[in-house]
Amino acid sequence: MKNQEKKSLFSIEILGIILGFLWIAPFYLMIVNAFKTKRDIFSGVLGFPAEWEFDNFVQAFIDLAFLKSLFNSVLITGLSVGIIVIFSSMAGYALARNKSKLSGVMFFVFVAAMLIPFQSVMIPLISIFGQADMLNAAGLIFMYLGFGCSLSIFLYHGAMTGVSKSLDEAAIIDGASRFQLFWKIIFPLLKPISVTVAILNVIWIWNDYLLPSLVLSEANATIPLKMFYFFGQYTKQWHLALAGLTIAIIPVIIGYFFAQKQIINGVSEGAVK
Repeated sequence: MKNQEKKSLFSIEILGIILGFLWIAPFYLMIVNAFKTKRDIFSGVLGFPAEWEFDNFVQAFIDLAFLKSLFNSVLITGLSVGIIVIFSSMAGYALARNKSKLSGVMFFVFVAAMLIPFQSVMIPLISIFGQADMLNAAGLIFMYLGFGCSLSIFLYHGAMTGVSKSLDEAAIIDGASRFQLFWKIIFPLLKPISVTVAILNVIWIWNDYLLPSLVLSEANATIPLKMFYFFGQYTKQWHLALAGLTIAIIPVIIGYFFAQKQIINGVSEGAVK
């Protein structure tokens, strides 16, 4: 029995190592080729560069207008996620506590909205927002609220099933308003699902290209949108694009480094619940 367990453990370890190499391979290719010239990339992708070109990063930093693009990405992502969490949590709470036919229909509409592909509403949406003069960062944030709230409300609604109604009754008896009840008692209990909702929406909004490309001007472009400018009609600057990608992941790594404790705790608490 012990030999079988050892063989099974060994097989799992080998599988883990293989999966680890597969996961890290794209990062290796990106970082190694970011230090090569354009000619070196086409002559050999897997090997190390003959000469390490640090100028690629300087040029990519300038071409990306990195600090401005980073500010735009952080601003749009932060505001969008914050608004989605606030409104979705309130909506999920209201729909979970009010067991009327109207609440059931509204919840069904939110769930059904998750099945609507963005491409099917893309043209009329941009047309309507253009007529309202909202093809800007504020309009983009409003669009993200519309597209992101369906899944978020669904998750908050499910999380509310684990929160006892007796908390509501006790708080109301003590004189708390509905607003105080939600923000001081209910919302803190929803921290695990709030972390999950925030992570899902940050990943989506930070990496989104299609919607910002339709809405934002070049002055307000985010990092994914700026990356497009390395790929022209007749030329592709792979050395600068890979250097730009390497620079672009640094804020994500730094952000995760500072927030990893909250992320891990929130996800684990949500898994236990």
